[in-house]
Amino acid sequence: MKIYNTMTGKKEELKTINDGEVRIYACGPTVYNYIHIGNARPICVFDILRRYLEYRGYKVTYVQNFTDIDDKIIKRANEEESDYKTVSEKYIAEYKTDAKGLNVRDADIHPKATENIGQMIKMIKTLEEKGYAYSTEYGDVYFRTNRFAEYGKLSHQPLEDLEAGARIQIGETKENPMDFALWKGAKPGEPSWPSPWGEGRPGWHIECSTMAKRYLGDTIDIHCGGQDLIFPHHENEIAQSECCNGVPFAHYWMHNGYINVDNKKMSKSLGNFFTVRDVANEYGYEPIRYLMVSSHYRSPINYSIDIINQCRAALDRLYNCREDLRFLAENAESGEKVGEEDIRVKLLSHKDDFIEAMEDDLNTADAISALFELARDINSNLNPQTKPSKELCEFALGLYGELADVLGLLYVEKEKGIDEEVRELIELRSEARKNKNWAEADRIRDELQSRGITIKDTPNGTIIVTG
Repeated sequence: MKIYNTMTGKKEELKTINDGEVRIYACGPTVYNYIHIGNARPICVFDILRRYLEYRGYKVTYVQNFTDIDDKIIKRANEEESDYKTVSEKYIAEYKTDAKGLNVRDADIHPKATENIGQMIKMIKTLEEKGYAYSTEYGDVYFRTNRFAEYGKLSHQPLEDLEAGARIQIGETKENPMDFALWKGAKPGEPSWPSPWGEGRPGWHIECSTMAKRYLGDTIDIHCGGQDLIFPHHENEIAQSECCNGVPFAHYWMHNGYINVDNKKMSKSLGNFFTVRDVANEYGYEPIRYLMVSSHYRSPINYSIDIINQCRAALDRLYNCREDLRFLAENAESGEKVGEEDIRVKLLSHKDDFIEAMEDDLNTADAISALFELARDINSNLNPQTKPSKELCEFALGLYGELADVLGLLYVEKEKGIDEEVRELIELRSEARKNKNWAEADRIRDELQSRGITIKDTPNGTIIVTG
């Protein structure tokens, strides 16, 4: 498998530290609000990375943190007349609701920043002892960027260019505008923890360095996150981790592209800011996931109502193929027929295309195309006219589900919630069609559609395709 490495700016063959094992650290959300559709992209993309690596036989250890102490969390707690812990726990729970809706699997480890304060202090002390960090009279501790000669290597910007745009904010006593906070001295009314520099709380960047080290080791295989994290967050992680540990922090850096809304950058000031929950309440979770994987992860994505409806329509086509195939399998006779082995070979060729796409820097766009080509050949070769054997139907079902599962798609069982009244209406419509009472059959079909139930007439009877 080849992965585009942000550090080197090119695709590289994946070679893991330990054969057959992959250690991945993914930057998680700062839990002060519901996640927005921009947050959903890395969550879905790197869930697929994990799924695919496991599919190819790797043992994956996947760590995704929760930043549960931060300026934004403190601000939200003050607005709600609450405390940081109540706010963070509330939005961790809401995150988990949305992640489940998006069919994102739980990480192997979901560490919280506040559970690792002791390890952060230990790392900061090591950096201070080595001369990479310094404390101030206000109890703040900063990292000396000019002591790390390779600072800027991830964002491919020399330190002097970065310094040109840097400023020292009011209340800061840095040696250099580019220095960043490892520890922040306590301010009145803010949560704090004891440390060698006095009461305070950690800086943002030190959190991920500490948790990656604790749960995955000094050097990890893959570090991933959104493109917006390249600088300064990931750049600062590299600096403090490599200066503390004396070894490379991560071998591969993967970053997903941005999401625009109606071809404009998403922002609250433009009024085009959407949470995953808002969109899911209107269109469901799965179209959001489909949107996130329908383009290559490094390419920008545009969100609009038209596009999300296109995603729903695409999913309907995939679901229809599966439901038709299930119906065939249930009613097919056992005993493979002449020519079915050739059909198996043809269907398997799409698996080869799927794997080739995923091996090429996780190209989910081409992988989804391979899934649609598989659906097309299933529809052409396995239908009531060709009368395929039960064995061929079950083989095709297994292959179809196997590839869809790698992408985390087709996870909604469409027939759940179909009550007895709906089934009676379908039977009445079938009777009306049998008696050529087309007006009554159309009336019942329209009534079913008004309830969100779409049906399909086949030579073997009427089946439910959505519900």
